[in-house]
Parts: sequence; structure tokens; C-alpha cells
Amino acid sequence: MNPDDDSDRLYRMRHSAAHVLATAVLDMFPDARLGIGPPTDEGFYYDFDLPRALTPDDLTTLEAQMRTHRQADYPFEYAQHDRAEALAYFREHGQPYKVELIQDLPADETISTYTSGPFVDLCRGPHVEGTGGIGAFKLLSVAGAYWRGDERRGQLQRVYGTAFETEADLAAHLTRLEEARRRDHRTLARELDLFSINPAVGAGLVLWHPKGAQVRELLETFWREEHRRRGYDMVYSPHVGRKELWETSGHTQWFAEGLFPEMQLEHQTFINKPMNCPFHVQIFASQTRSYRDLPLRFGELGTVYRFERSGTLHGALRVRGLTQDDAHIFCRRDQFTDEVSGALDLATFIYQTFGFTDYTVELSVRDASGSAKFAGSDDLWELAEEGLLEALNRRQLAFTRVEGEAAFYGPKIDIQVADAIGRRWQLTTIQVDFNLPERFDITYEAADGTRQRPVMVHRAIFGAMERFVAVLTEHFAGAFPVWLAPVQVVLIPIADRHVDYCQTAAERLAAAGLRAQVDARAERMNRKIRDAQLQKTPYMLIAGDRDAAAGAVSVRLRSGDDLGAMSVDEFLDAVLPCIESRDPAGLGFPAGSGSAA
Repeated sequence: MNPDDDSDRLYRMRHSAAHVLATAVLDMFPDARLGIGPPTDEGFYYDFDLPRALTPDDLTTLEAQMRTHRQADYPFEYAQHDRAEALAYFREHGQPYKVELIQDLPADETISTYTSGPFVDLCRGPHVEGTGGIGAFKLLSVAGAYWRGDERRGQLQRVYGTAFETEADLAAHLTRLEEARRRDHRTLARELDLFSINPAVGAGLVLWHPKGAQVRELLETFWREEHRRRGYDMVYSPHVGRKELWETSGHTQWFAEGLFPEMQLEHQTFINKPMNCPFHVQIFASQTRSYRDLPLRFGELGTVYRFERSGTLHGALRVRGLTQDDAHIFCRRDQFTDEVSGALDLATFIYQTFGFTDYTVELSVRDASGSAKFAGSDDLWELAEEGLLEALNRRQLAFTRVEGEAAFYGPKIDIQVADAIGRRWQLTTIQVDFNLPERFDITYEAADGTRQRPVMVHRAIFGAMERFVAVLTEHFAGAFPVWLAPVQVVLIPIADRHVDYCQTAAERLAAAGLRAQVDARAERMNRKIRDAQLQKTPYMLIAGDRDAAAGAVSVRLRSGDDLGAMSVDEFLDAVLPCIESRDPAGLGFPAGSGSAA
């Protein structure tokens, strides 16, 4: 949604619903102090400074009061004010946050308000005609929010809501929200024992548990194998580097707010690395390079550290320590479009592997003014942009051009994938950089014997291992493809006398490459089956007297299908092709096989 598009009725409705929410809050708390109340992509929120914490029952009460104001259908009336008049009004009505907002407005800024019945708010608009036009709405939750995002300021209560044109649209959205809650990677990570974030370690720092580490290791192995197949060499670099390195790269200038605090060691200053690129530049510069050596493709699963404010951290999706699936390609100017095209080919291949078929592409460039926040000459920026455009056209990828969102050192391509319930996640980034080779003064020997600057292509396909595992967890609702499942098979003995038989079958599966466990707990068989299903284990192989006598196992799928008895070899014949092909959805048996459990 484009907030600058005044014709967007849904945007207007949600903006107007935020005002109606504030009206209801003032009905309940006449002395409430108001923050801001904007619309969002999926609804709206409003920040309040209140005498007590809101409860779920309060949200129900506020919804009822909002419906009363909707029924009254107060018109939204626009008015302009001079600065003194606006300040006087909001001071008189005990609204210090509004006063601060007015004081921070530029001197030539138009100051306007919207009045709807008893409520007057500092606002630019736009709105629907009256409160009766806010549509179907629902208040969703309350969360803490620092005033103006500054953790040094007071914390307000943020009430989230959503609004749609019809009750049917609202109901469909609430169903999607419930499905998103069911897929929340933070909950699933705890239930499936994948990873955790412990306050004793630090906010935004992920601890990988054995099962989560298994998923990550499989992803990393796949990543390395595919990159080596495409001509990449793997490298490693340290977690810290001297400050001078980051001064040369420009990170201390353009990325200062994202850096961890400096460390003093032996009269030298070090910084936790926020990026891997300066280290890869140093590897390139470690020896004389020839045009015949290019392109050089260095890949690294390198952990970097970035200071994210605590209010922005979100499970494994937004963290302070992240392992980038990073790569830097050093090439000639006549090669970089081919290299970008190759990176796009790699990205789409990997998306297919995980069943992502719907994705959008953005080309992020400098803003029209060539802002000072971007480094390098205009000519090089234009050349880089032209190369990215050619690569996108060559791959016949539709894209949206976004001004002002380029990296400080060059334009970039960003790709967002849609998951199983339609949410979009930022994954791949491909950036062209003429700036760092210049700043680090790296060269190669051209065919004519002159020294030339290489072009750098920065690219990450997963984005970060933490984020990618979180996205996969939500996309698959924890039921990972068989090749990624931490435990692929659980063997369930019906009685203690069947444990040895199950153990022998597990050894046969392990010899074939499967990750199999025997559940020998003193629990009933149905409890073990249920527990394996809750753990999203793809296969449950059950063995009793009849199975052992026949050299067979009874096969159940995590979907609940009961496939009946088969030999271990028959089972392997069905599932091994599914694993070897990295099938993103199948279990090796036709859908609906067997009888429902």
C-alpha cells in the first residue's frame, strides 16, 4: 500500500479507525496522553500514555465504544492552524506529545488537525468522509513502544487493530493471523527444540540446539555443495577486525549506528565485524591477480554482529549476531553483468528447492538527488545500475524500481519470497560495488599490462542462516521437508520385547543415510505416535510381534496416514528418492496413501 496515494480507501479507513480508537480511549481515560496513530500495511495502531496497563477486557470495551462512534458517523473535518494556535490548543488539553511533534515540525510546515465529533487530532490525513466509513474492525493486541522509538524515552502502550471494508474480509484476515500465530517460529522453535534466545547470553543472540543445528548443518552443506558446483571457493574470516579496516571500507561513516562498541587491545581498536566484505577484499589483495584469474568467487558462512535496538529484535528474524551466506565476486567490468545473472540463477534454483514459486524483485537505486549518504561517482553508479538492469532483463524477471534504498556503496537487487500463507520475506540481495575496490586500492593486471580495478559483486541468497531457518520454520509450520527434518524416522516398539527388533531396523535405516531414533520410553504406543506427530517427524515405523515375525514395520506418516506393513527395504525404496531429490513437499508416498489414522 502506498501511503501517499490518497485514493486508497483502505488506507483512509485504517487511518480513520485509529482516530476512532483514540476517541474511545479518551472516553475511558479522559486524561490519556496521545502519541501517534498511523495506518499500517495490515491495519493501524495508536500509542497512549495511560494511568494503568490495558487488559484484554479493555480491548473489548474499547471496541464497543468504537462501534458507538462509528454509528454516530461524525464527519472528519480538516482545519489549518498557525504554530502558536496549535501549541496553545494541545497544551491546554494536556497533550505534551502532540506539543513536541509540533515543535519539531519545520518552520514552513503546514499544521493541520482533523476533528471527528468530540475528538481533535494533529494530523495530515487523509480520512474517509465520516466515522461511519471505517468499515469492519478488530482490536488485536497491546504492546509496549518507546516514544518515537527512543529507548531512553518513556514507554507507551501501543494498541494494534485492523480494519477492512467488509466483515468477510476482516474474518479472512483474522483467519490468516491465526494461521500465522500457529506458524510462529518462536513457538515452534521451543516446541521442536530447535533454538533459543537466552537473556543470560544476550538479546538477539541465537543458541542452536541439536535439532536446530542439524537443520542448519544440512542447509549449510547444501549451500556449500551448490556454490562449489558453480565455481565458488570457500573462505573463512575472523569475527573482529581493526577499526582502520572499517574506516577504510566506510562502515564507520555510513553504518555507524549498526556497529557494536569498540574494543581496546594492546593500544589498538577493534570492532566486531558487521560485514564480511573487507576481509574478502584483503584475501583478494594478498597476492598479485591477473585478468586470467577473474572472476574470483569467495563464499563464506560468516557470522557478523550488528547493533539492533531491542525494540526491533524479533526471534531469529531480527537478531544481533547473524551468519550471512555471504559471497563476494571479483571480476572485470565486462563480466559483472554475467556474474549478477549467475547469482539470480542460483537464487531462483534455491527457491525452487524449497518450494518458493512466488517472489517479487526490487531494484534499489540512489534517490534522484544523489544524496550524500551514497559513496562513489555518478558515472560508476550509472554503470552499476545499467548492469543490474541488463541482468534482470536477461533473466526476464519483472521488478520494481525503488529510489533511495541502495546500499551506500552501490545499487542492489532485493528479492522477497511468498511463503505458504502469502507473507513476503526479504531473502536475497545482490549488490554491485565499484567503491570498495577503490577505497582499498585493489587491482588486477589487465591483458595490456596495466593495473585495473576489479568490480565487486556482493550477494547473499538465504540472507542469514538465522532468518532463513525462521522463515522455513514458518513456511513449513515446522514440518520440514524430509531431507531437512532433524529426525526423519521414529521407530516405535509396541512392547519392550520389540525394542531390539526396532534397534536393528534403525541401524539398517542409518546405514542408508536416514536419521532414525527408537522411542523405547515406558509409554503407550498411541502416546509415542502422538508425540512423534507433534514433533513433525515425517515417518513413524511401528513394530509388534506380527511385524517382527514378517521382517516388516507398520508405517505411519506425520500427516496421519496409516500405510500398513512393509519391509524396511520397501520403505527405503519409497523415501530415499524423496530425500535425494530434496522434494520440498512430498513424503515419498502418494498423497492419501493408506487409511487415515
